[in-house]
Amino acid sequence: MIRWPPYRHVFFDCDSTLTSVEGIDVLAEQAGRGEEVRQLTDAAMNGELDLEDVYGERLTQIHPTRTQVQAIRQVYKDNALADAAMVIAVLQHLGHETYIISGGLEEPVREFGISLGVPADHIRAVGVEYDELVGAWWSHHEGQEASYLDYGRGALAVSEGKEGIVKELVGTQPGTSLLIGDGTSDLLAGEAVDLFVGFGGVTARSKVAVGAPVFIQSPGLAPVLPLAAGPSAISRIEETSYRALFWEGIQRSQDATTFNDEGLGDSFRGAVTGAGF
Repeated sequence: MIRWPPYRHVFFDCDSTLTSVEGIDVLAEQAGRGEEVRQLTDAAMNGELDLEDVYGERLTQIHPTRTQVQAIRQVYKDNALADAAMVIAVLQHLGHETYIISGGLEEPVREFGISLGVPADHIRAVGVEYDELVGAWWSHHEGQEASYLDYGRGALAVSEGKEGIVKELVGTQPGTSLLIGDGTSDLLAGEAVDLFVGFGGVTARSKVAVGAPVFIQSPGLAPVLPLAAGPSAISRIEETSYRALFWEGIQRSQDATTFNDEGLGDSFRGAVTGAGF
């Protein structure tokens, strides 16, 4: 029987992967700058511009308040992929560590991730600073609330930054790692993991579709399960409520998953056959 190795550490992008929206684009729509900001987001996600070149510009155009940023938490939840929380639950049941690394804004990404079951210390995103003087008692702008001042210029605000975050989170822990995401920053971070899986279920980006060793174009994340755990892992959840979703993942891996690396494809298909499917 051909065995597919399990990937103990499973990293998810957030926007357009765990949820069907781009949080910053939602803020832009509310500010009446939707088209301009969406073009910048797409250019960065498609690898046409470095994320660092557009990150501050987008937020300056939008200039959101703290309340507007916080409201994205619910937008993420309302637009979560239907099986996102269950996929994470199955992986954790099987003993995998789950993480979220995102170029989205930290507060909404963190709360959304926690609602999906990801531990808070396994979530990384971009911090935002607010003008705390706005609306203070000594201010002439009484009644106004804190608004955007600056963003945290760290690794997740540049296109090549996720690689370092993956290495930081894994540290010296044993086990191999897998990352799934839709954008060029995720593709670049593939250098830091043992398997990168491109996700086109929300937005299929051509550079990722061609460059990822494995590319999923499915409305849900179920195909991640047999890729991360190995097809034979279904035997470990035979008598649980998780079996149906895992089985769906195996089925979708045959019609919605492209292996650009032919050797990987042969190994996975052999593991599926060896597991009795």
